[in-house]
Amino acid sequence: MTFFFVVFLFLFILGYLAQTTGLCLVRGVNDALDKRPQFLFSILLSGVLGWVSFLVADVLAIDVSFKIYAVQWTALFGGVLFGVGAALNVGCGVSTISKLSRGDTLMIATVSGWFIGWFLLTGMSDILPSRAASIPSNLHFTALVVISALVLVSIAFVRTVNARLWLSMLTIGLMASLTFLYEPRWTPSSFLSDISHSMWEKEATQWPSMERTLFLFALIGGMVVAALKTRSFKWKVKRLPRYGYHLIAGVLMGSGASIAGGGNDSQLMLSLPAFSPHGFVTVFSMLVGIALGLKLPTCFRR
Repeated sequence: MTFFFVVFLFLFILGYLAQTTGLCLVRGVNDALDKRPQFLFSILLSGVLGWVSFLVADVLAIDVSFKIYAVQWTALFGGVLFGVGAALNVGCGVSTISKLSRGDTLMIATVSGWFIGWFLLTGMSDILPSRAASIPSNLHFTALVVISALVLVSIAFVRTVNARLWLSMLTIGLMASLTFLYEPRWTPSSFLSDISHSMWEKEATQWPSMERTLFLFALIGGMVVAALKTRSFKWKVKRLPRYGYHLIAGVLMGSGASIAGGGNDSQLMLSLPAFSPHGFVTVFSMLVGIALGLKLPTCFRR
């Protein structure tokens, strides 16, 4: 029970920081295209403190085993499809939940689209490559330590580095990796994926547990508290066609996530720190898809 409350707190903090930092892959790509790549890099490197979770797992005798996909076309196609949908939505998976917690009702349509996309392509999991268990190696551990050390040195000594941004992102990544030790499938996309699988197979074995549901509430709760504290919470109701537009964007995101084996939350916070080849390719494809989506004529992005 103690571990449950600790993880609950971790996810609350994660949600709070995700809201206050404006964590969004679409924003990161947009800034990078505008020759301001720091925000994007801070997101991509947010998981480098994952080595801390290895130490915690060793002390607590927790078996840490990453399950990763081999690289194939699903990473490329699914990533690009998700990225285009995220660009049209003007928000990735995490920022969609953040916007919803700030009162943006358009995101209800987006989340509904996610579910539709996940549900329609739930059967895609049958053609995904088999997963291979991967136990963190000494090389893996050392690489994360070296990268995190370089990041921390840059934060301390490079003036152009936004220290508050980087420390917030690193904390988000650390909370995510520590949560993984207790609940590997804590991410919102995994939650939605399991609901879709459960409905597709017409059985309750994969339905998210009450514990996972409470973890999701903790994440959203942190976002809501941050929105209230920063006075950014405001109910936003738009015209009906806008909801249809975001529903379509959500379907693209959900379909892409289903094909790729996870949304950007799972890929960034779990796959990248695990050095998953499939995760690297998927995230790169998502970035390409977002860039392509941002280049679409304005009439397709409104």
